[in-house]
Amino acid sequence: MDLNAIKDRLDQLNGNNAPQKEKVDYTKIFWKPELGKQEVRIVPSAFDPAYPFKELKFHYGIGKYPMVALSNFGKQDPIEEFVKELRKTNDKDNWSLSGKLNPKTRIFAPVVVRGEEDKGVRLWGFGITIYKALLALAENEDVGDYTDVLQGRDLTVTMTAGNPYPETTVSPRMKESTLSDNNDLVEGWLKEQPNPIEVHREYDYNFVKKQLQLYLDPNAAAEASPAPAAAAPAAPAANYATETVTAEAKDTVSKFDDLFNE
Repeated sequence: MDLNAIKDRLDQLNGNNAPQKEKVDYTKIFWKPELGKQEVRIVPSAFDPAYPFKELKFHYGIGKYPMVALSNFGKQDPIEEFVKELRKTNDKDNWSLSGKLNPKTRIFAPVVVRGEEDKGVRLWGFGITIYKALLALAENEDVGDYTDVLQGRDLTVTMTAGNPYPETTVSPRMKESTLSDNNDLVEGWLKEQPNPIEVHREYDYNFVKKQLQLYLDPNAAAEASPAPAAAAPAAPAANYATETVTAEAKDTVSKFDDLFNE
């Protein structure tokens, strides 16, 4: 026997010498505006040169962190399935719950931030309001294709303090400009971009289903769990529940069981 191989395998099974997960620096992947004015250039997407925007659906407030909907990957999503079931009824509470569970759309565009060109292309994520503003600018014949590498336009992104949230506006620069005078740099920017779908974690169907179950009935986790252990990996149920099911809506939990229990 190869004793070194046996030792290595034993260490792996015991969790020793396990490969460390590389810490991801998300500032190299995503860009978000700060208070004040910033100049950015939306560039043609390396994954769809004809359309720089990528719409993705997310579940917010159901798990500890936002979860990208599995339908973005062309797969069945248990939360979206449940929303459809709720909307098959005429029950007011079911429709109200379906609105809370329905995924929210967030849009991503590849951008080069002026003054930070050394960081390459990053993804700017925004909501429907900014999305509509950007589409309207492109439709405006006085602006046109602001992503054009030769005759496009930089955009001024202005963030101001709001109540309760900051407000963001976008406006095009009056003068057309090239993306860069450095052709090699432009070529690299057009090819080397983070993929909007691949940078988000694809959760397992059963994991998403479990988060939905905990959201609907947060007490179930406490009832089903054994006495707390020092090394328990699961987060407390309270971390998952932004709101509990009302007495009138308890029937929703049984609807969940009817839908998913085989």
